[in-house]
This record gives sequence, structure tokens and C-alpha cells, in this order.
Amino acid sequence: MTDTRYRPEDQIGAVASNTVPIRDLGVIGDRRSAAVLDRMGRILWYCPCRFDGPSLFAGLLDPKGGEWRIEMAGAEAGPRRYIDGSGMLETTLTSADGNLLLCDWMTSGPQAPTGVLVREISTAPAPVRIVLDPRPGYGRRRPNIKVEADTVTIEGMALHGSHPLKAEGDSVVMSLPEGEAGWMALSDGPLSRPERATIDNWRGHTLGHWEELDAALDYTGVFAEEIAASLRAIRLCTHEESGATVAAVTTSLPEVPGGTRNWDYRYVWLRDAGMIVSALLRLFGRDREGEAYLRFICRGSGSSDRYPMAVFTDLDGETAPRETELPLEGWRGARPVRVGNGAADQLQLDAYANVVLAAKLLYREGSAEGLAHWDVVQDICDFLCANWAEPDHGIWEETPPRHYVSGKVVAACALESAAEYGSAAEAAQWRRVAAEIRDWITAHGLTSEGAYAVYPGVEEVDVTAALFPVWNFCDADTPEMRATMTALERDWSPDGLLYHRRLECADGHDEGVFLAAGFWVAQYWVMRGDLERAQAIIKAGIAQANDLGLLSEEANPRSGAMLGNIPQAFAHAGLIGAVFDLNTALEARAAETQERQDEVGSNG
Repeated sequence: MTDTRYRPEDQIGAVASNTVPIRDLGVIGDRRSAAVLDRMGRILWYCPCRFDGPSLFAGLLDPKGGEWRIEMAGAEAGPRRYIDGSGMLETTLTSADGNLLLCDWMTSGPQAPTGVLVREISTAPAPVRIVLDPRPGYGRRRPNIKVEADTVTIEGMALHGSHPLKAEGDSVVMSLPEGEAGWMALSDGPLSRPERATIDNWRGHTLGHWEELDAALDYTGVFAEEIAASLRAIRLCTHEESGATVAAVTTSLPEVPGGTRNWDYRYVWLRDAGMIVSALLRLFGRDREGEAYLRFICRGSGSSDRYPMAVFTDLDGETAPRETELPLEGWRGARPVRVGNGAADQLQLDAYANVVLAAKLLYREGSAEGLAHWDVVQDICDFLCANWAEPDHGIWEETPPRHYVSGKVVAACALESAAEYGSAAEAAQWRRVAAEIRDWITAHGLTSEGAYAVYPGVEEVDVTAALFPVWNFCDADTPEMRATMTALERDWSPDGLLYHRRLECADGHDEGVFLAAGFWVAQYWVMRGDLERAQAIIKAGIAQANDLGLLSEEANPRSGAMLGNIPQAFAHAGLIGAVFDLNTALEARAAETQERQDEVGSNG
């Protein structure tokens, strides 16, 4: 048996697959699944058919977990970019012999086949080997590889190439001679061998599909490039058929280096849904993607025996599988490696409340369906009325449950928002309970400094409180908010620009800064009218993105290293919300300045 396993010394810029910096990762996708690549063009993570399915390549989490690599002697990582706003990634490998250009993408759109991962390779400046080293079932099984004429079948998946494919042990190899260009295409099901012209046709349709998505964006304000990059990241996390958006496309990339806080983010969280839908609706007004996402969430009504719906689901709207641990090395040794998630039965008041706030935006913008999903909104509001006084697990899904102030705050805001659209009896009931919640917060929810406490009896604050004015709980300049922001900056920010979160079951300082949190703080300062400060905070958050504009969950504020799963849809939604608010405020200030100048001119 020939050993074709990659050796890092063969290429100058390569490292062991499970030690690749998270900052070096790129993502391609077809809006049903995604593949993760490093700067050397290695595909290190890919789950065929769907985001939350078993991986075919898991090299990102174990060097024996499988990968799809490009081998060229003396190669180093060069520049890379997404093509024309799409999810198609172009990577350059440099060498003394010349450059090799890779174009990696997944077929998208109604006129292209479903589930085909395409790798195009430019004219080779030196001999190149493309090695597909599959390890199905999260790296736990040897692959079933069959060679039949011009097709290689891997676990029922069809692999084709421009040049002959050879099975070498548990790997498939295509050799590309110097001076020749080539391609490979891996379908997640049966596929007849395509010709070069067919590949070109698929590429055109895929680009057209992404261009159609981009056509909906008409934003020319501040940070326009970053807005576009964040939309692409959210779309790469979006399951187009159902409308669902997963939290990220990876699992078990750690929040603490080498630690155990490693979670599977390939599922759909209610909390994330509310904030992502809100970001899309605010940016676009009536937005079919945002509406589709909310529709998916509301279809989950009844998915829980205890609550209005499960706090997170799989792509089918069903309760996500329980956590299990995989026998993988982990990214840089961070274990356990998990699939599934164990928080499905948690009470999370803020998750349900955020769905109501997203629905309010839909109603305000004038949904084509009128009060769409109103029955679900009613159920959630009645549930909040009956359960707001219960301890819950909070926004950070911690145990044991506590009386988290932020959950009570957003519950009150959700009830007040829904009351604007309910019947007289509903409005009276929901406003009465919201007033009770407000009284409880005033009596129990403040620290001795007058700041909003994480929960009664503790003197600490959490960055979630920056959202209280955004949720319309209070004005931004109340004494309580001023005290809260002072405590946040003193205790949870290394520089006044980036922020850690406060955790109950761990020390939030041991993690990186939580990137969405900085954008929440920026929104707060927009509401306070300090636009320069808000802009500086947004810039600091944007600086944590990689060269492709992708944000992970967290970052080390000293080294700049990314931490957590990628791309983090929650963080990208936070960026969109903060930039949208800032741009609106800047435009209003410019209009006021122009009006004053016009008045001076007319009086002169």
C-alpha cells in the first residue's frame, strides 16, 4: 500500500492540519453545506449534503481525519479572495517555478446540479498532485473506494477529474503535469462525468445565483465592504431550502485554547435567529431571506414538550441530537471533540423574546403576509408571562439556572413590542406583566453601584446589558446604564474597544473577547450620540476578521488569534446591526448640519 499522506515538510507554508490557525481558514458553500479550507488550499472540513451531517474530511480536528490537498514542491501560501461577491474562493500558491491558482466552489442555483464540490486548478508551473484522502463518519472509518472506468466512487459519492484518477490505498490521486490545467468534481451522489464546458456552465450559473442574492443589497454607507462580507458569511451559514441559518459551519474549535469549551455550532439557535433576522430586516427592510429564516423558526412550534419550541434545532426543525464525543485529537489538542448539543431542554427566556422582537420588525416593515406567525408570537408571549419569574440558563446557556437580569429585560421588551399588535385583552395582559418585570428589575436587578447586575446578589455586570437600550428597555443615558457601562469598561474590556463576556461556570477572562459584544457596545454609543467612539469600536471588531472578512466567535486581544467556531453568524449579525445604526446616525447628523448651513445661507 502506497502511503500518500501529506508531509508538512513537502510544502513550505503547510502545518499539521489540526494546528492551522483559525484565522487562516476560508469557507465555501452551496447554502446547504460548506467546506473549510486553509491558505494552502487544503480542504480540512466538509460535511456532504448538509451542515450538520457527518464529515468526509475532519483534518481540522485530527491529522488522521481526512483532507483534500494540493501538493506542489516548494509551494507557499499566497493571496486569496472571494470572486465577485460570491462564495467561490480563489487561492494562490506561489513557488519558485511560478504561481498556481485554485478556484474552489460548490454548485448553487436552480440551473446547476445539487451537491457538487468543484476544484479548478490553473496551468501548473510544476508537476502537481491533488490528493483526496477521505475519512467518512467524522474520521472514524476507512473509506469504501471503487474505481470504475473514468469514475471513482467514494461512499456512494462520485468523483471525476480532468486527468486520470488513481486509488492509492485509502486515497485518490490525480496528477497534473507541468504546463497543464485541470479540475476535480466531487458530487454527494451519483453524477455522470462532466466535460470542461459543463464545469464552465455550472460556474456561470453559480456566480449568477450569488449575484442575484447580492442584487438585493443597496448599501453605500460606512463599512460597505464589511457589510457585504458579513452578508456573505451569514449566507454561507444559511440552509437555502429551509431558510435556517446555523450558528457556524464547524464544531469544537475551542473558546479557550487547549480547553474543554468546545461546542458543535452546526445547528440553529432561536437567539441567533432573532438577532440575525433583525439585522437582515433592518438592513433590507422587507427581506425574503430574513422572512424565510423567521418562517423556519416559527415552523418549529411544538418541537418541545416543555416550551413553545426547542431553543435550538437541526436543519429540519427537529430537536438537535444529544452531545456525543468523538475520538479525535482536537484542534491543537482541545478536547473533547463534540457533535450534537446538550442545551435543547434549557429554559432560555432571551431566546424566545428575541423571536418576538424579530417578528415586530417584520410587522413594522409591512410583511406581505400581514401579522405573519402571529399564533407563534402569542404562544411565546403567553409563555413569557407564565415563566418570566423562573430562573433560566441565560444567554450563555449556563448551569445552574439563575435569575438572569438580561433575560427578564428582553422578556419585558418582547411583551411590550407584541402588545402593539395584540387585541385589547392581550395588550393589557402583556403590558401588565412587562410592568411587573420592570418592577422586579428595579427592586432586585441592580448592583450596589447602581449598575444592572448579572443576577440578584452579584456585583458583576455582563456585556449583554449594552443591548438594553437597543431593545428599548431604557434610554442609553440613564444612571443605571451609565453605571453599567462604566463597570463593563473597567472589568471586562482590555482596551475600551473589545469586550469579554461574564460567565457563571468559568472565568470569561480566560476566553478571548466575544466579538459580537463589541458591536453591541458600539450600538450603545450610537444611541448615546458618541458616533466617533462607536466607529472606533466597530473598527476594532472588524480588525479581528481574517483576510476574507470572516469572524470567529472570539479573539485573543493580545495576539489577535481567532478562537471558537467560524464563521460566527451571530458576530456578523452584530456587525451589521452596529454599522446600520452608525450609518443612520451619521446620515441624520449630516442632514442636520446641511440644514443649519442652509439656514445660515438663507439668512446671510
